[in-house]
Amino acid sequence: MQKRYEGDDLTELWLMRHGETEWSRISRHTGRTDIALTENGQRQAAVLGQHLARTKFAAVLCSPLRRARETCEIAGFGAVAKVDEGLCEWDYGAFEGRTAKEIHAEIPDWSVWKDDLVGGESVEQVGARADGVIERALAAAGPATHDVVRVALFAHAHIFRILTARWIGLDARGGHHFVLATGSVSVLGFEKETRVIRHWNRGFEE
Repeated sequence: MQKRYEGDDLTELWLMRHGETEWSRISRHTGRTDIALTENGQRQAAVLGQHLARTKFAAVLCSPLRRARETCEIAGFGAVAKVDEGLCEWDYGAFEGRTAKEIHAEIPDWSVWKDDLVGGESVEQVGARADGVIERALAAAGPATHDVVRVALFAHAHIFRILTARWIGLDARGGHHFVLATGSVSVLGFEKETRVIRHWNRGFEE
């Protein structure tokens, strides 16, 4: 990691997973399918916005997919958000739109974390995209100062799980250790020069 200054680095990456969609509600693998939020997902985005209203961000990066953009806009950050293609969700290829239960009926030991996704991306390819997002987010934060500098990311569960693994020095497959709910916020940061998870999978109730 490039040294930013002596002492604690106060840069934080805030990860906002999009609100509920019809497919996330029933656990279908939703990669590049451009699906909208449900009414509940819109409510989650609005509640998220209420809790972020007083939080200042140096930059806001957003996946180009509709569910993330809608969440970002409803939460109140649409006007300042910059689309980052690297934040697209994992391309699941032939497994797009299928639940794990449906897939296990055909391939009992299948796991998105260990098996090839025909027509889709490998875990390592998603990890490389996540590395790029991290670089761009840190660049958007600018030079480290003695004040907290936050960068907001609006995107999806698997890309965030893999990005988090890469942030703390795990390989991309390490993302299987993390779980994210819709409408949640997680915060990545530093303890001195060590990259850490400061908060994880925080949800909000009205």
